[in-house]
Amino acid sequence: MKIIQNNPYRIAGILSNATERELQKQKTRIKAYAKVGKEIKSDFDFEFLGDIVRTEDSINKAFSKIEQNQDKVNYSLFWFLNASPYDNTAIEYLKNGDEEKAIEIWEKVTTNKDVNSKNFSAFNNLGTYKLLSENKANTKSGIEAKIKLIESDYFENFVHSVADETYTIDNKKQSEKLIDELLTQFKNRYSSSETIQLFSGCNGTTQKYLTKKFTEEPLHKIESQIESCKKKRKSNKSNAYEYGLKLFTNTKDDLSLLKSLLGTSDLKYKAVADQLANEIMQCGIDYFNESQENNSSENYLEAALKLTKLANSIAVGKLSKDRVKDSLATLEDMKDREINQAIAILKSIKLAYEEAISEIDAQVAMLTLRMSYNQRIDHSKVNRVKANCLKWSKVVEVVRNGISKNDVEAIKNCSNKEKVEEYKKLVEFIFDKLKYSYKRNIQYLQYWETTRRTNYSTSQSNKRKFSFLANAEFILGVAGIIIGLMMGFGWGCLITGFIGLGIGSKFTN
Repeated sequence: MKIIQNNPYRIAGILSNATERELQKQKTRIKAYAKVGKEIKSDFDFEFLGDIVRTEDSINKAFSKIEQNQDKVNYSLFWFLNASPYDNTAIEYLKNGDEEKAIEIWEKVTTNKDVNSKNFSAFNNLGTYKLLSENKANTKSGIEAKIKLIESDYFENFVHSVADETYTIDNKKQSEKLIDELLTQFKNRYSSSETIQLFSGCNGTTQKYLTKKFTEEPLHKIESQIESCKKKRKSNKSNAYEYGLKLFTNTKDDLSLLKSLLGTSDLKYKAVADQLANEIMQCGIDYFNESQENNSSENYLEAALKLTKLANSIAVGKLSKDRVKDSLATLEDMKDREINQAIAILKSIKLAYEEAISEIDAQVAMLTLRMSYNQRIDHSKVNRVKANCLKWSKVVEVVRNGISKNDVEAIKNCSNKEKVEEYKKLVEFIFDKLKYSYKRNIQYLQYWETTRRTNYSTSQSNKRKFSFLANAEFILGVAGIIIGLMMGFGWGCLITGFIGLGIGSKFTN
């Protein structure tokens, strides 16, 4: 740790509770040596801290840094002092390179003990040594020793040992200064989560201050990135998917940190998480709409779904979660929109056919009851009437207007096997009723067959703008088809045509 290795007290070659007389004597001596270029050594260089290079400039800076009382306290917390017989013995061991013995002495008077007038300096010295360790457990122990000292009633004893006896200090502010310095030292050494773990053994006051320190920056970063994404999205909706994905990636770690520090019930976390979720979802919505309007060949529905699912993983508040839920439901429905529409159209035709057949059978049954003994039903004529109970040319027209080749391509790639199977059965049902001349006009519906595809052009389905409202137009279209298929059925000629098809066509075009 640099603040220990380059501590001004170390450069000055003294302990932090050296008297003013000792300090001035050392200052005169060390400066004189530096001027003549003579090598300067001190009993307190401590080999375990590594090499130390003293120059005239570094010496002058070191002494200037420990002139003020507050600075003396700040730097003393990252150095050693000799304020008790325990310290005296332990420091002698350090001078001779026997670190284990020194630590053994300080641990003996601090482990499971409160800070008192005889061991306050041992807490500081042990903490300083352990902060130098690469071992996280030792570093954690060093932090706890320092915080325990500062928050004790005997921190005043420490302050008066290293500064003027008239000097007073605010324990809370000093604790915050220590934490700030430690965070600076740990910045390139530990991750945020690792650093937080190092302070996990400290009390509530420290935890509260640490939470504040760690949440300010990530909160600001997330909010800034949301605003930046919003501006870019509004100016270029075609790239909204990339913006949303990048926003999620760039804020993931900061949001995770905030979640671990604040929890999902915290108002600050809720606010920023919901803002982030809403912006990511809006990127998906804008990208979908823009892509559809421009007739993009990209799979923009899947892209919008991906962003909405990411937003769903972030949203916390009820309003945000409900909005994401509605959006997901709409997109999932759109994902199978082509097959849903195709099934609805084919079902309406099947229903119209079955109702027509049912009506014919009912009429035949009534006629049979009214016949005299020697009268008979010509079933071959009944079967012909049944075969023509719908005007199949109009049925084909409805199918071609409602299910395009592009729709069938989407159906072919549909992952919902149950819906695909239902679609296939309905197609087979309709094809079983059609003559070849009619079949070939809509042969593309049977994409799984190897028969020759026709070159008949098919009309495109209307583009459906992404909306959170129910698609009333489609429902009316299907209703129109049923009306078109059923109107004109009556006694006598039974079903002669497809009156009312214009209503269905109007709603589906």
